[in-house]
Amino acid sequence: MLNQHVNVLSLLQRVGEITGRKKFQKIVFISKKLGMPFHEKYDFHRYGPYSEELSLRLEELQQFGFISEIKEEKAGYYQYRYQVATNGEHFLKTKGNDRETFEQQQNVIEDMNACSSKFLELTATILFLEPADKEDIIKKVHMLKKTQNYSEGDIEQAYAHIERWRQHLN
Repeated sequence: MLNQHVNVLSLLQRVGEITGRKKFQKIVFISKKLGMPFHEKYDFHRYGPYSEELSLRLEELQQFGFISEIKEEKAGYYQYRYQVATNGEHFLKTKGNDRETFEQQQNVIEDMNACSSKFLELTATILFLEPADKEDIIKKVHMLKKTQNYSEGDIEQAYAHIERWRQHLN
């Protein structure tokens, strides 16, 4: 098992459950940008930063029986709920990092998990566009995410979250 698989599994264990593939993608991307040990390569897609590598890792972890992916119908569309399965819990215990990995980052990860996937999409897009200056990033967000109709208040709130998460981790 590669370390990156363990990191994804440990992050999921830390928050207990992540609802939505997009949310999972954005939490790992934002965590990576905040300095947590994730090394997945991201490209920009319709919903912001997306990693094919992360999608493959999730699929592999599911095939190993380390995570469970539950497909649910909600308001006319399907969403996926992820949890660490019993085999994954046992595996993390044998790796010796059960409840240790991401302990210092737990509050930040939980805070991200409490945000909507739409808000995380905005936050991840801002982080993807860095290190451009704020004014340029705002223009690009409005251009790239036209259909999401993010307000200036949404963007300021995303910047405030990023700053708060950075301060908490330093």
